[in-house]
Amino acid sequence: MLQFFAKYKFFGIVMLVLSAIIITIIYNVYTIDDGKTLPIYQPNDVTAELVDTTVQHVKKYHKIADFSLTNQNGQTITQKDYKDKIYVADFFFTTCQTICPIMTDHMVKIQEKVKNDPEIMLLSHSVTPKVDTVAQLKKYALEKGVNDKKWNLVTGDKKEIYDLARKSYLAAKDMPYNEYDLIHTENFVLVDKKKRIRGFYDGTDPEAIEELMGDIKILEKEK
Repeated sequence: MLQFFAKYKFFGIVMLVLSAIIITIIYNVYTIDDGKTLPIYQPNDVTAELVDTTVQHVKKYHKIADFSLTNQNGQTITQKDYKDKIYVADFFFTTCQTICPIMTDHMVKIQEKVKNDPEIMLLSHSVTPKVDTVAQLKKYALEKGVNDKKWNLVTGDKKEIYDLARKSYLAAKDMPYNEYDLIHTENFVLVDKKKRIRGFYDGTDPEAIEELMGDIKILEKEK
């Protein structure tokens, strides 16, 4: 018996090494993604009508501007609350009866999928801040099942919110700001940990939401 093993010792070692190589290859095939990388959007890359004229020329270094708004719990929310976070931003209003309910339902689904992921947050800006008081946002948040630790619904100065939409998130049609202005956009915006825009998605489209979830996973793998 010992002679048998001695005779085939070299063969056994070769087979062991080959097995290890094959297992490694199989593991890599099933764990490496498709190699997709996400662009870093600049104002110059986006349709001009969605970008404020003051930043349309910008080709690099664009980031979301600092902000100070108030959430559904009456807390001041700033960029510090999103430091080192990947987040999805949108613009809505609680009395909207058209696209906003669909968008909010999709945000709820995203919230459910990322509820145990500390790296991901959500941020919804009211475009009718005078109507969407803290009390109104809280009522809406309770109705929709908003998790306060993951998702802020924010109100505040209307011009600040509208400037964010057009100059930072590049998500709403550019037009001269006035008191009666109303942003109504279906765009969800994916922002990385460095405050850069990495994707735009139709918040009313289930397929776009699936794409968004996939892109979040890609961002999480970036260093």
